[in-house]
Amino acid sequence: MPKKKSIKNTDNNNRDDSAENSFPVVGLGASAGGLEALKSFFSKLPEKSGMAFIVVMHLKPGQPSMMPDLIQKITKTPVTAAEDGQTVEPDHIYVIPPGKDINVYNGCIQLMDQVKKPVPLPVDHFFRSLAMDRGNKAAGVILSGTGSDGTLGIKEIKACDGLVLAQSRESAGYDGMPASAAGTGVVDLVLPPEEMPNVLIQYFLHMGSKKAMEPGPGKENKQQDWLNKIFAVLRTRVGHDFSYYKTSTILRRIERRMGLNHISGYETYLRFMRENPAEVDALFREFLIGVTSFFREPESFERLAKDILPDFFNKFSNDETFRVWIPGCSTGEEVYSLAMVLLECLDRISGHIGIQLFGTDIDNDAIEKARQGVYPASISAHVSEDRLKRFFKEEEGSFRIKKEIRDCAVFSTQDIIKDPPFPRIHLLCCRNLLIYLDEKAQKKVLPVFHYTLNPGGILMLGSSETIGSFSNLFKPLNSKCKIFMRQEVPRALRQIVDFPSGTPSVKGLPAHISEVQASDRYSDIGQLTRKAVMDQFAPTAVLVDGQGELLHVHGRTGKYLETPSGPPTNNILDLCREGLRIHLSSALREAKSSGTRQTRQRLTVKTNGDVETIDLHVCPQSNSTGLAGRFLVAFEKVADNAGTRETEAQQGEESHADSARVDELEKELRITRESHQATIEELESSNEELKSTNEEVQSANEELQSTNEELESSKEELQSLNEELQTVNSELQSKVAELSSAHDDMQNLLENTEIATIFVDKNMCVRRFTPQATQIVNLITSDIGRPLRHVVSNLEYEHMIGDLEEVHKKLIPKETEVRTDLGKWYNMRIMPYRTTDNRIDGLVITFSGIHEQILQQQRLQQAKNEAETTRELLKLVFNMNPDPMAVLDHDGNIVIANTGFFRLIGFASEDAEQDKPITFPTDIFTNAELEKRLKNAYENGIDFTTDPTELKTGLDGTQIAIHGRCIENSTDSPYRILLRFMESQSEEGPT
Repeated sequence: MPKKKSIKNTDNNNRDDSAENSFPVVGLGASAGGLEALKSFFSKLPEKSGMAFIVVMHLKPGQPSMMPDLIQKITKTPVTAAEDGQTVEPDHIYVIPPGKDINVYNGCIQLMDQVKKPVPLPVDHFFRSLAMDRGNKAAGVILSGTGSDGTLGIKEIKACDGLVLAQSRESAGYDGMPASAAGTGVVDLVLPPEEMPNVLIQYFLHMGSKKAMEPGPGKENKQQDWLNKIFAVLRTRVGHDFSYYKTSTILRRIERRMGLNHISGYETYLRFMRENPAEVDALFREFLIGVTSFFREPESFERLAKDILPDFFNKFSNDETFRVWIPGCSTGEEVYSLAMVLLECLDRISGHIGIQLFGTDIDNDAIEKARQGVYPASISAHVSEDRLKRFFKEEEGSFRIKKEIRDCAVFSTQDIIKDPPFPRIHLLCCRNLLIYLDEKAQKKVLPVFHYTLNPGGILMLGSSETIGSFSNLFKPLNSKCKIFMRQEVPRALRQIVDFPSGTPSVKGLPAHISEVQASDRYSDIGQLTRKAVMDQFAPTAVLVDGQGELLHVHGRTGKYLETPSGPPTNNILDLCREGLRIHLSSALREAKSSGTRQTRQRLTVKTNGDVETIDLHVCPQSNSTGLAGRFLVAFEKVADNAGTRETEAQQGEESHADSARVDELEKELRITRESHQATIEELESSNEELKSTNEEVQSANEELQSTNEELESSKEELQSLNEELQTVNSELQSKVAELSSAHDDMQNLLENTEIATIFVDKNMCVRRFTPQATQIVNLITSDIGRPLRHVVSNLEYEHMIGDLEEVHKKLIPKETEVRTDLGKWYNMRIMPYRTTDNRIDGLVITFSGIHEQILQQQRLQQAKNEAETTRELLKLVFNMNPDPMAVLDHDGNIVIANTGFFRLIGFASEDAEQDKPITFPTDIFTNAELEKRLKNAYENGIDFTTDPTELKTGLDGTQIAIHGRCIENSTDSPYRILLRFMESQSEEGPT
């Protein structure tokens, strides 16, 4: 595999990039929680690893860092704070100082003050410089941290064939940075930090050893054989053929995968692929590294917006649509960048012009990400603040493309080699795609681009790409930025467009097959033609097809062929000089019909006022030469002996001169007769062909008439179908409007309801939540899709996950009261999530606020306890009075009584204390006077005293006077009566 060279430093005497200085450099990016991850990483690092390590963390400027001392405690490898100009050495660890950005340039550390930005991105900044300086000797490691710093930098490392690792979510204290990196699809392995050192060591040992795929003498065919086998396995698995990719690129990608799997032999790796389909998918993703970003090579976009598009739009009519095709769009950054530029240009012109962008790629995962239109916050390094405000909607830790720009773009999966192109394109932006294709594929794709562009359309390539030999198809508008305009080419000079329809590979096939297929490629015709001429003839020759069209010219043909006046032509019969056309036409016809070589001897050809005698040879080519169906036309000059004969005749007798003249005239007559006969045969043959052609045309005309009738019938059916589709379309539009309204209602309901709600799927991963739920469980937007058990909860309740699993298993709703760390109470209810077809597709967790109810219950309980205490005190006071006393309610029931009263009526006081109904053994209240006094007291609130009377109690014979006092109670029952029973001797009044 070719080594990626570092930039030479002229100040250091052109630093040598030898094995000693090309040791691997590993960059480690971390933020919150990164210290623990770094400790785990370096605790497993051997003292002599042969690598250098540079740690980049988010440190507060102006505060001294203790990071080098903390790391040094758990590793024997020297740890130092990075210094400006310091040379990076193997088996050393360097830590970024606070408030600095760190670069690596020609193996030396360059420190610079951080530029003030809303979101500092020191990891991205460092990884870019590391990729450019170390190439495939660079490794990027993303450890614990919040945000998305490092996401863009690892793409640069991967583009240079470096290694990219990310920390696993389970081991990360904060998984924002590792999750964002893993979402790009360029991470090679996701591991716990303690497993990473061994992977790095094994990988770079493999990459430093002798390459298993490095071709040597006699190994090219063997190498191509196993490459074909890998291509076959890939095509069977993913449906794409990578044989048209550059072999060097393919080999590097395969070798990286072999290094990651610790495989040294290609046979072993091929077997490993067949036994592990996941490795085939991984290799497929390896081939499709999407190195892209917003406004990559910004000068190109600037020139497009200022110099190209304004004039282009001025030629558009109102309501016309500007169509753009972006093949190889990856995750969509290029598409949205162009959409922003186009919308900004349209703001500056009058009238309405629509735009439509088609983004295509063969990577389904990349296309899906492009459709989502969600990008990390680190894109602020490439997108201006004004564009972020206009075209993006900021979410927690990310930016989402707004609907205004999203509606302009259509994304689809497409292979430009085998799938049809988009027609009627005004701007075609294909940047950093052609560099991965081999020369044959490029020569197939560029004519397709010319065909798909409208007249005057714009082609925009990457800075490392060219149009090659197709300068006649595209005119450069800005050579530096690689912006071209489609040129109109005469039909006779256009290259044949090989429309994509599936391209079988010709690499590595047996010679007798591959040469036949490769003969259709213009790039091989020159070599094959020269080989055929050298094998058969030495003279001037041309290669033509069956119709006489020139395919290749060998030698100087000016004596025999010339360009006629009129439209340009490539047909050899139109180019023939005088005396050659008839003989060449007949020879071509006979060679085509017989398949044998035809020769016409001693033909006289006029060349620039002179005459030259030649032998004409027309040789049909067979399959063995790789030029089947072609004809080699050779012009062999013949020595003219006419001058010699003339000298001899002058020296001889006059009769000899006459004889020579007669011979010459007879020869010319014979040639004329042969020419005439050939012309007649050619005319007869042409007439027969015309008759046959006429019959075919008549037959085709009948078929066309029949087809026309069928089309008329189909047209009527299509009109009917179109009306039905219009009806269905209007219904669908109505449904879409209803769904949109319902979605808005549901969104407002979820956001404004007082009930916190969390939706989880069958795997207990967060599906959706309302804003109120974030006060109970620490949820953010990026937590959607994460297991709920990994999210920190504010509840003083440890059984929520267990309750979820129980409800999911038994499908029985569950309710319980829970409290947060701040003391707020909620009623948690867990119910199964049922779809419209009655399937269980997760759970719904609701939290209803019951804090006020709980407080009120506590107050009521406290009041009840206080009332119980008051009642006990009251009973104690009652019992201290020796006289029998009782309180009656408005219904005459006893509310409270003392022990003296119970003794009076002969009732056990224990039963009353247990709140049991009191059954009086004697009817002591049947006294008419007492009943009258009680009634008056209830109605008027008048106290009373009855005359002493003898009651039927345990105190028989004793005269008892009853004193009654009214006690105000409420409006419904305003009075209660306090009765005091006293013996008649007592003179005390009621109390």
